[in-house]
Amino acid sequence: MEGEMKNFVFVWTTVLASLLFCRKISKVIAPGPLYSKPPLPLSKFILTACVPIKISDKSQSKKISTQVNGKSNPEASESEKPDKSQANGHRSEIGAGGDSKKGKKSPINYPIKFVVFVLLLKIYEYGDQLHPLMKMALFCVHIYVVLDVGLAMVAYLARAIVGFELEPQFDEPYLATSLQDFWGKRWNLMVTGILHPTVYLPVRSIFGRFLSRDLASLPAVTATFIVSGLMHELIFYYLGRLKPTWEVTWFFVIHGVLVSVELVVKRAVGGRFRLPAVVSGPLALGVVMATSFWLFFPPFLRCETELRSCKEFVAFMELVVRGRFVGPNDVSCPYY
Repeated sequence: MEGEMKNFVFVWTTVLASLLFCRKISKVIAPGPLYSKPPLPLSKFILTACVPIKISDKSQSKKISTQVNGKSNPEASESEKPDKSQANGHRSEIGAGGDSKKGKKSPINYPIKFVVFVLLLKIYEYGDQLHPLMKMALFCVHIYVVLDVGLAMVAYLARAIVGFELEPQFDEPYLATSLQDFWGKRWNLMVTGILHPTVYLPVRSIFGRFLSRDLASLPAVTATFIVSGLMHELIFYYLGRLKPTWEVTWFFVIHGVLVSVELVVKRAVGGRFRLPAVVSGPLALGVVMATSFWLFFPPFLRCETELRSCKEFVAFMELVVRGRFVGPNDVSCPYY
């Protein structure tokens, strides 16, 4: 446990030092994605850099918006504002389809998800009778429900106490009407926003020198998914310290190609034909689930992610409830 505490202190000391460096150097270089006018206080700057939030100041009639995750500054001049077709992550191409209504949720939305969470805990008690892949699928639903409900609670407290507004990380992905809608508008929107200015736009700009805008977007979309795959491959390596098998990377490569094909088909038909949502939605989710069982879940299982996360949660609750510092390896998971 002593080693973990040293690592914790070292990591956050490094993070804070890096953020302070970024804040200082921003005064001598061109404005970047964390630029705001007027400048943010140090505390808000650190929070903005660490979590995907939009900052609003209740004492002012105008919202102070930082250009985080591809969002534009509303106080910028018209010439400085990005093209609306480019805004909001690589959603300009990946998420142009579908009808996402972020923020507009039924009053029973979160109670239902809480019930689902409780049911999942009950199902875990019969884990020995479930196929490992089915357990992993349930675990992914578990992660989604916990993040969605948990971040909503944090957002409410942040908005009530200090006027911070956290951007939702998910927008009902089970309601996606296409792969484009799923990846661009509904699933893990923070990553969507991060990869847009760092991968999608530069690649599209390079290919745009000798291709039309529409054609240049296709390699940009594919490159974005490839980078996402490599990021996940690295995450899986850190989780299990196992030699990469590149299954996760291929999962994202395949989806990058599929989304590109979807874009080509949509442009070819030009809106003259569109599958009903009751047909396209299950098809899109079916493709996601089928490829997940094939390429995404197996390495997840080899890392024993569900067991590790359960132990870390138990260790965390020991600290919160009993004030006792224990390591994940010193506790057992009641569900595995």
